[in-house]
Amino acid sequence: MEFGVHLPQIGWEPDTISLERIVAVAAAAERLGFGTLSANDHLVYSQPWLDGPIGLAAVLTTAPRMRLMTSVNLPVVRGPVAVAKTLGMIDLLSGGRLEAGLGPGSSEADYRLVSIPFEERWPRFDEAVAVVRALWSRDGEPFVGRYYDTTGVTLAPRPAQQDGPPIWIGSWGSHAGLRRIARLADGWLASGYNTTPESFRGSWATLAEMLTAAGRDASTFPCTLATTWMYLADDDAEADAVRERVSRMTRRSIDEVTERLPIGTPARCVDLFGRYRDAGMPRILVWPLGDEVAQLERFAKDVAPHLIG
Repeated sequence: MEFGVHLPQIGWEPDTISLERIVAVAAAAERLGFGTLSANDHLVYSQPWLDGPIGLAAVLTTAPRMRLMTSVNLPVVRGPVAVAKTLGMIDLLSGGRLEAGLGPGSSEADYRLVSIPFEERWPRFDEAVAVVRALWSRDGEPFVGRYYDTTGVTLAPRPAQQDGPPIWIGSWGSHAGLRRIARLADGWLASGYNTTPESFRGSWATLAEMLTAAGRDASTFPCTLATTWMYLADDDAEADAVRERVSRMTRRSIDEVTERLPIGTPARCVDLFGRYRDAGMPRILVWPLGDEVAQLERFAKDVAPHLIG
């Protein structure tokens, strides 16, 4: 099992969002042997939110050996041409280290801000993925659809990776979402606070059937668990306070947060992630809360050795 780290994008009082904070987390992640740095995407949120692509760009030289991932970026909200340009340049400047996680997003508020009907998000997203691929392709045809048209558009310079970074699609595991992944994606980004190891096992088996039916090799298709908020603490009251905070932010019940997220003792985290490993999950991106560097150090010492190797 491999592990990656979400950048600290949330501003919780007395926490502040700063360059020093994200650089410290990126440096610690590189030093401790984590393999991936990732960033999520919102325009507005219930808490102050650092822009994801800017966060990744700011730490390119801090963690020069780590893979980078958007988990996810919003091509419908931001516009697929702008997303292709931004993520393509992150890939170029990083030397080809980006995995482009894309999704329509679940926030109706983001759609209102850009004057796009929320009910159009899925058909627009399907086209947006095709737009990004067309703009990154070195030899492909332009994309012409209902919402978007790339005729005559060339984005230069191009990404470092041939035909652009691999495109992963985020889904909470619905059948419609899994069908979209089987049809359009290079990988599946599952959601840590919207699934369990047991439900993932079933969804993973369903996706494998869909991939096979589409003529794709299910045995080599990658998957990653993202947005996995983590807080390691031996004190029950301390862990309960963090669960309450995450429950309010995600609008999930305390029971769901307790069941799905590694908030509590290292042994609890090892058990949860071990069940994911046994269900077939190869990589998990943890989102440390509180003192992020201290949390990553404890994870590397008390959790990872039980799951790696």
